[in-house]
Amino acid sequence: MTENYTALYEQHKKAGASFTDFGGWQMPLKYESELAEHHAVRKAAGLFDLSHMGEVWVTGPDAAAFLDYALAGKMSAVAVGKAKYSLICNTDGGIIDDLITYRRPSTEAGVDTYLVVPNAGNAAVVARTLLERAANFDVTVEDASAETSLVAVQGPESEAILLKLVPAEQHHLVSDLKYYAAVEVAINGQDLLVARTGYTGEDGFEIYVPNLEAPALWEALLDAGAGHGLIPAGLAARDSLRLEAGMPLYGNELSRHTNAYAAGLGPVVSLAKETDFVGKEALAAIKAAGVGSTIGQKLVGLKGTGRRAARAHYPVLKDGALVGEVTSGQPSPTLGYPVAMAYVEVEYAEPGTLLNVDLRGKPERFEVVALPFYKRQK
Repeated sequence: MTENYTALYEQHKKAGASFTDFGGWQMPLKYESELAEHHAVRKAAGLFDLSHMGEVWVTGPDAAAFLDYALAGKMSAVAVGKAKYSLICNTDGGIIDDLITYRRPSTEAGVDTYLVVPNAGNAAVVARTLLERAANFDVTVEDASAETSLVAVQGPESEAILLKLVPAEQHHLVSDLKYYAAVEVAINGQDLLVARTGYTGEDGFEIYVPNLEAPALWEALLDAGAGHGLIPAGLAARDSLRLEAGMPLYGNELSRHTNAYAAGLGPVVSLAKETDFVGKEALAAIKAAGVGSTIGQKLVGLKGTGRRAARAHYPVLKDGALVGEVTSGQPSPTLGYPVAMAYVEVEYAEPGTLLNVDLRGKPERFEVVALPFYKRQK
């Protein structure tokens, strides 16, 4: 596999990062301590390089209708300036990727503009799939992933940090920005797209920036956050944070072999759309059959009653019989006990149900709990 490097690779090296391959990218796993990075995001702020994510622009008179067809959600209902979490599915209802789509202001009358943000390892596949599905629509699909960096500031101090780099007359644009909304503001002298989104369970912002400007932005954010407890954070902390927040990871909780209803993402699917969309017939049949509610498996949270953590692919047992499999698991730095997500047979998915996870031949008791494990105080 070809190794890709983000525009911030040298910044990470200079900061002493340990690297790992993720979706074909060399990404910082941690800097000094993944535990310290995790706690910094919960208590102050962490700075993440997310430039491995994809950015695909969809523009044209049919952009809204096209995305209604290509994705499982109703993108035409998204207001300008807002964003929506959605899925892109196969005809059989399997999940190609989960993604966020932003509706941006139109540059000319009768032309709609959307930014679709897929996951790292799926970016090229999603861009190609969107292009294929666009054949009968008056739209342009442009994959801007290679030219775009993405930097995230996450944590309770993130707004105060960002405001240090935004002109006073634009402070209200940042402070008034709602969750799952985006706005263009001047940051460090550059007009950049800023979204109030994240993958940590905390308040925070994701900033889209041209590759050439990314290093200067990174350094400016570090300087601005110096008095607020901001530190750079890697993928290890990002994973423990998103797990505590009950957020699925593609390749763990989501794949082409899973579906929205088993994954607890039924509300993301808009079967009520007047128009057809790819996977609609299959997803309607899956829902009607009761998958994730009365038959099959369902994604649940598991809280460890001991100290040992479950890990991905560990078997889940009930009275010695196999009833599921762990998708993600580790000790929770915030809560102080092991947490995991797992697909289990629906009859064992009720919160309060006691199950065992086979930890390399030794059963460990876990309790089914509602997700998320952690929810920030607002």
